[in-house]
Amino acid sequence: MTAGKDARLARIGTGGRYLVVPMDHGITLGAVKGLVDLESTVDAITRGGADAVLTQRGVAGRVHPNKNDAGYIVHLNGSTAIGPDESDKRTTGTVEDAIRAGADAVSFHINVGSEHEPDQITELGEVTSEAERYGLPTLAMAYARGHDVRDDDPELFAEDLSHAVRLAEELGADVVKTAYSGTADTFERVVEATSLPVVIAGGSKGTDRETLSMVRGAVDAGAAGVSMGRSIFQHDDPEAITRAVAAVLHDDASADEAAELAGLPAEV
Repeated sequence: MTAGKDARLARIGTGGRYLVVPMDHGITLGAVKGLVDLESTVDAITRGGADAVLTQRGVAGRVHPNKNDAGYIVHLNGSTAIGPDESDKRTTGTVEDAIRAGADAVSFHINVGSEHEPDQITELGEVTSEAERYGLPTLAMAYARGHDVRDDDPELFAEDLSHAVRLAEELGADVVKTAYSGTADTFERVVEATSLPVVIAGGSKGTDRETLSMVRGAVDAGAAGVSMGRSIFQHDDPEAITRAVAAVLHDDASADEAAELAGLPAEV
């Protein structure tokens, strides 16, 4: 790994842990809650302790003045929820585009097990090769999604997720994001499948305690952090929920301790 890549990885994490907030959902979902006033949301989550913000390159100018020295990741593919196939992620920019947008790293989404997997394997390999030439880290969003993915059983789902994260390493990624298998015991196997730092996706939006308990379980299983979008940027208090997640990741707090520290209200 080059000195430049090491330096840029340090900009998007803290001490080898990563709290990334992806907000590239404007392509997928449109101008939903939390993304209309993108500037205020970016300011809130980075004041709360987010290590890095992730968007598509077109809104970089709205991110930089408001990110409070946090890292910046540019995402390089996407699709829409109203299109013919949301799993069919198409390239939206190049590594050079990301550099011109001020990125510290790039990210790319691949659906392992889907009918689009072959093209996405090729494209991810091209992105990591180009990023390597510039000393730019690549965050691979490697999901197990497809007809044969066994996501109804944590044990079997962990096997498919393990395949996805190992694929990301084999293709040259530096950090890999994937779904949480559902339990700390099963997710240990996912983490063990690769030498890369593994971060979990936010999953479906639940209560604050459910979100924080999921983060705690992933960290206990060896995860290096989270890349959590809607559970943070659509929260009624994005700064507080970010601070709570940061407490679990960076201060080893329990879910309840983190919620109390961040001032989140008690849930009934």
